[in-house]
Amino acid sequence: MAGSTIELRGLRREFPSGEATVVALQDLDLTIEPGEMVAIMGASGSGKSTLMNILGCLDRPTSGSYRIAGRETSSLEADELSALRREHFGFIFQRYHLLPALSALGNVEIPAIYAGQPGEARRARAGELLARLGLADRSGHRPNQLSGGQQQRVSIARALMNGADVILADEPTGALDQRSGAEVLQILDELNNDGKTVIIVTHDASVAARAKRVIELRDGVVVADRLTSPDTQPRAEDSDARPPAPTARWNWRREYDRIAEATRIAVLAMAAHRLRSFLTMLGIIIGIASVVFVVAVGDAAKRKVLADISSLGTNTIEIFPGKDMGDVRSSKIKTLVAADARALAQQPYIDGVTPTVSTNSTLRYGGLEANALVNGVGEQYFAVKGAKLAAGRFFDASGLRDIVQDVVIDEKTRQTFFADVADSAVGKVILIGKVPCRIVGVMQQQQSGFGSNQNLSVYLPYTTVQARFLGNSSLRSILLRVSDTVATADAEQDVTRFLTLRHRVKDFVILNTDDIRKTITSTTGTLTLMIAAIAVISLVVGGIGVMNIMLVSVSERVGEIGVRMAVGARRSDILQQFLIEAVVVCLIGGGLGVGVAFGLAALFNLVVPMFPLSLSGTSIAAAFICSTGIGIVFGYLPARQASFLDPLAALSRD
Repeated sequence: MAGSTIELRGLRREFPSGEATVVALQDLDLTIEPGEMVAIMGASGSGKSTLMNILGCLDRPTSGSYRIAGRETSSLEADELSALRREHFGFIFQRYHLLPALSALGNVEIPAIYAGQPGEARRARAGELLARLGLADRSGHRPNQLSGGQQQRVSIARALMNGADVILADEPTGALDQRSGAEVLQILDELNNDGKTVIIVTHDASVAARAKRVIELRDGVVVADRLTSPDTQPRAEDSDARPPAPTARWNWRREYDRIAEATRIAVLAMAAHRLRSFLTMLGIIIGIASVVFVVAVGDAAKRKVLADISSLGTNTIEIFPGKDMGDVRSSKIKTLVAADARALAQQPYIDGVTPTVSTNSTLRYGGLEANALVNGVGEQYFAVKGAKLAAGRFFDASGLRDIVQDVVIDEKTRQTFFADVADSAVGKVILIGKVPCRIVGVMQQQQSGFGSNQNLSVYLPYTTVQARFLGNSSLRSILLRVSDTVATADAEQDVTRFLTLRHRVKDFVILNTDDIRKTITSTTGTLTLMIAAIAVISLVVGGIGVMNIMLVSVSERVGEIGVRMAVGARRSDILQQFLIEAVVVCLIGGGLGVGVAFGLAALFNLVVPMFPLSLSGTSIAAAFICSTGIGIVFGYLPARQASFLDPLAALSRD
């Protein structure tokens, strides 16, 4: 739109004032040709600032027509007006409106970032503009390190960054001393000589005298429109004044620059309000640390439960005589025999088999006696049950074959009869009923199973118990350990089919201990989930805190939002800016939360070494995803509110 004509026809702007209406501009007709230098004068309340805002597409007329190069602005959407401000207009404000967190170079670059110019090209151009305006050595300084005249020059450089056709200067010397004001006016003269259309709003007659044309307003009406110089020929714009226009299609580099700029501003905003940022993060830190730590505790609890179950014998199936559990006739069924155990041992899905028989008897040693459960088992019983020795040895297959009277006692039996140390029991002879048996091993204390068991237990070869105590060859049960590669449910089906064919009738019942394990682990998981849900509540509270602080941030930075919109930021740019800030806050909070969780886990491992915690990569990744999601969800409302601010209202609140 280089060299475009500005046309106003019947332009009217009204503002509500209580129940009345104030007319700021009344049916204005005005044409400004390319290359003109125009001063708009008038007393306060004459409508000159309102006219400037409409010309710069910061405000819309109530009625009438405003055309640029024949294009009606009233039909343009918000982002199309942003494009006009970004690529066609350059604003020079009385109060400079520089962003305090950015350097002079960073402030000048902003319009080019929204225009999608590459980083190196825009930095080079910003540096050239600052050098042209005598600020080459001040490009790294922030606004509070610059004088008023220098800040206004930065504002001019920003206005020129995208090669604007029209420079709109609102009281450009109003906040400057005489010398700085004269320098700014000289720069505006030079810009006009370069072919720029320069429109100055001023109440100062000496400033207006620099223009070639003066338009005077009174009560929203043009009362004078005069030329002050015969030189009214439009000037051709320098071919090098405008940088190449970026293509409209999606460009990854442009999007990267926008996101990088938004992230940088987010970090600067957080650094400017460190305590508030930390308090905002605190809810996220506590929530993430709680969730990660609780998940680690739940995982450790599950491992501990599985280890305890493993000590009872995992992946086991136990076969009992009888048609079902509680069968009153099961004691009369004698078809479950050792041959069944030997046949099952040949099956590929079986890792271990042991027949079992049992009876109660009295143990005697010296002057001590006690009742005990006498267990007749196979040599693989101890491996199937995951039993470990405290002293001595287990009996082997030769002991079963020879019907030896060797016995392995449990820890409770040792404490009852041999209260010294475990080794003292090995080799001793103990009477079981009337049968003398030599102790060959002491078994470590095992989990007692599902329910407390205070009985003393001793273990002999099942052949010995059958021959010396029971006098028959039937079995109480057959205990199987299923291969880890086979599902116990599948193994149960195969065992049922195998024994039914072997017995020609189903006269047995199977207890699958894996069902018990699944029930326990499911309960553990449910409890972990419940505790994690409680921890998630703190995350939600933290998210609400983020939303509240972001709303405060939006209200504090309305002026900044207005400046960004004035130099061409789209609504999506503002939305992205504040969303990224919320996400950055939550991500840093998430990282600190994970760090706290690591610290808690390390402390817990020192205090409770028998219950080791380890943080899983999955929970850490989930924590960061969760914190990002919180930033997006709870940051969206403040970000949307910021993006829908009216640019003029935002600027006026600075």
